[in-house]
Amino acid sequence: MKSMTYEEYLDEVTTLMTERFDLSDAAAIKYVMRAQAADFFTLHDDDPAMRTQDRAEKDAKTIFEQRNKSKPEIYKKK
Repeated sequence: MKSMTYEEYLDEVTTLMTERFDLSDAAAIKYVMRAQAADFFTLHDDDPAMRTQDRAEKDAKTIFEQRNKSKPEIYKKK
């Protein structure tokens, strides 16, 4: 399978989220950026073999499913 550049891969995941899950562009971008900030794509950046169409489809689904998961750490008392 042909691998994509890191930027192409993020674009593809974002596009798949809008097409498959009926999200607006802004919402899909927000979720992909959150995943990126949480280091979800760190290995993808290091390993071009991970940046395939099949993997993009799986990652889009994973990010969509986890988009509104609670962040228990924000509720801890300081």
